[in-house]
Amino acid sequence: MPTILIADDNRQITSILKEYALSEGFEVKIAYDGNSAVEAFDKYAPDIVLLDVMMPQKDGFEVCREIRKKSNVPVIMITARGEDFEKIMGLDIGADDYIVKPFSPGEVMARVRAIMRRIFSDDKVNKQLITYSNLVIDMDDYNVTINDEKVSLTKKEIEILWTLASSKNKVFTRENLLNSLWGYDYYGDNRTVDSHIKRLRSKLDEFEHDGWEIKTIWGVGYKFEVR
Repeated sequence: MPTILIADDNRQITSILKEYALSEGFEVKIAYDGNSAVEAFDKYAPDIVLLDVMMPQKDGFEVCREIRKKSNVPVIMITARGEDFEKIMGLDIGADDYIVKPFSPGEVMARVRAIMRRIFSDDKVNKQLITYSNLVIDMDDYNVTINDEKVSLTKKEIEILWTLASSKNKVFTRENLLNSLWGYDYYGDNRTVDSHIKRLRSKLDEFEHDGWEIKTIWGVGYKFEVR
């Protein structure tokens, strides 16, 4: 099981990213400041690091430089300022990628998977694949098939389906899905989730799919029900 270190002083962000990373098979370590990030890196030897730029005690730039003195482990920087691009990607920092807030946790994990696939062998990074009866969800290729026929879904629809199917029979509130898939800073409302799931269901219902369905839990949210 690969280990990811998430270093950010915003506990809401770390909580969301931790939940998402756990669902994708990572062991997760958390740090809330720069000194703790360096200590956690030395203690746990993570396979990849998500590192916020603005942290107390030591900022992300300093932490990344310290990591680079001892390891070539991939580092993805998180910043609230797009203009940090040149500094983050400069040779003096040594980061492998960067993400600008606000972000979709699904997109963050897609970046993590892409880097992990480039660097590590297949025995360490499992293919992101879910199969239920005649349904196959392949998150590495963002591809969904039913009875071996491709289902034409948008990126967000695939992420919704993956999130629900990753925890079969678990009820997700609309707020859960908004935070996980649109990001903690998204200013839309619950109708965004409802409209996306309505379109997703419509596309899935064009195919026979006995044994599973996206079920509405009235007054609460949705779940991927397997019978």
